[in-house]
Amino acid sequence: MKKNEVFTKYDLEKDAPDGIQFDIMEMPSFFIENGDNPMYPHIHGFYQIIWFRKGTGAHYVDFKEYSITDNTLFFLSPGQIHSFDGKRDQEGIIIHFNESFLSDEGSSENVFLKYNVFNAFDAVPYYNIAPADTRRLNYIVEEMEIETQHTNAFAHKDYLKYLVKMFLIYVQRTGQKGTGLPLCINNSSNRTFVQFRQMLEHHYRHMHTVKEYANRLNVSTKTLTNCVYESSRSTPLKIINDRIILEAKRQLLHSSLKIKEIAFYLGFEDPSYFVKFFKRQTGYLPVEFRE
Repeated sequence: MKKNEVFTKYDLEKDAPDGIQFDIMEMPSFFIENGDNPMYPHIHGFYQIIWFRKGTGAHYVDFKEYSITDNTLFFLSPGQIHSFDGKRDQEGIIIHFNESFLSDEGSSENVFLKYNVFNAFDAVPYYNIAPADTRRLNYIVEEMEIETQHTNAFAHKDYLKYLVKMFLIYVQRTGQKGTGLPLCINNSSNRTFVQFRQMLEHHYRHMHTVKEYANRLNVSTKTLTNCVYESSRSTPLKIINDRIILEAKRQLLHSSLKIKEIAFYLGFEDPSYFVKFFKRQTGYLPVEFRE
């Protein structure tokens, strides 16, 4: 990548005839149709599920390399940078859908799916599924493929949403996250932790302290710290700082904003403090990281 070259951003077709921003594709035909484009770092304006049913190699997400094994499922959120390693023989499926398929509103289960399966930036972005548990996932995928052909059917968009939700629920039930502690919706500390993730994703640009998040969640800083540690073996301040740094890295690499503009974008009133913060967290000055 050339210096200050912005990454390509892909969006779903907004003016689809049926009004549905949803797509499902097979690998390896996806690689054949898209040439070298998936091999270069890029970002999406939509959610993406990548199920490697068979294959080896590497998948790069947000500056980290992850190994591909059979029945590895990656869950990518809008804004994440990712790329494939150049191999084109993996078998599997890729599912794209927009924000309307996942809602913050409603049940705790919806929040858990959106901020534990997706948007979990403090954990690895993939799950492993045992071969015995793939039959039902394959059935749901087949239903998705069939439903995409029935654009004029009653409740077409709702049915696709239900299928996506069923897919995510089954992964949450049976999948094994690559690393980290398994979270349970019936555990109050885990619920608070996921609510913290949700709030962080909405406010990381403007709220930088543990006390601010604890106040919004109506808990003490000690309670929030204990819940986060029990759920992740980390601290809320580290997770807050990691999220800010992740976004700073993304902006440094896929935008042409100046350093001071990125500092203001991330809620730093003093650009020099942002530079010191970035250096302390990464070991690099922002300009060094960009170059």
